[in-house]
Amino acid sequence: MLLISQTRNPFHNQFVCGKLFIGVAIAIFSTNCSDAQESPKKLPAKVSDDVKAIPTKEQSKWKPLLEKDSLKGWEMTNFGGEGTAELNNGVLRLERGEPLTGINMITKNFPKENFEMRWKASREDGSDFFAGVTFPVGDEFCSLICGGWGGGLIGLSSINGNDASENETTGFHQFKNKQWYAFRVRVDKKHITVWIDEKETIQVERENNKFSLRGEVFKSKPVGYCVFQSIVDIKEWEYQTVE
Repeated sequence: MLLISQTRNPFHNQFVCGKLFIGVAIAIFSTNCSDAQESPKKLPAKVSDDVKAIPTKEQSKWKPLLEKDSLKGWEMTNFGGEGTAELNNGVLRLERGEPLTGINMITKNFPKENFEMRWKASREDGSDFFAGVTFPVGDEFCSLICGGWGGGLIGLSSINGNDASENETTGFHQFKNKQWYAFRVRVDKKHITVWIDEKETIQVERENNKFSLRGEVFKSKPVGYCVFQSIVDIKEWEYQTVE
């Protein structure tokens, strides 16, 4: 019996060692496969972090034209018969004038061209233009008029001596009182373009056209905002340069 037991032990030991070797090999193989499957999961997090680090154009380019509670850099436009202007928590209130109320920029660092302006306005009371915005066009000036001549006329004033009611930009848009509207004006080397509520409404070529101001708003240069016999709120008035 002792001899038989001693004869079987070497095979038994080899069998046990073989099982242990196979078990260890399977464990190592499984671990390596698991690592290979899991490692790609870390890539999206790194890509996401890189994307978040890139600033957007909105964050980097638009600059406010009005401070939150100060009209620093601006003055009341001396139209004669103007109402008051008050800035409160970022909203500019222009009271009714006889006929005009407005403000104009007194700093000289606004670009002459290759810029955009945008703002929102609400005519709280009245029936005439609530966006009379004057801006440079190279060495000339022009005004966007919205809501004039009874409340709905839009156009640029003036082009070749013709005001907003009598040139190729003349149009009509329904404006309701106590409702906010979004406006945007772009002046580049080729065109003046206007959007109302993100819809392109006016575009006129600069070449072969002469731009000027009506006498009533001449004091609004270089940048100004005025309203006609209306109470108007303006907010989020800002600009950016464009290429």
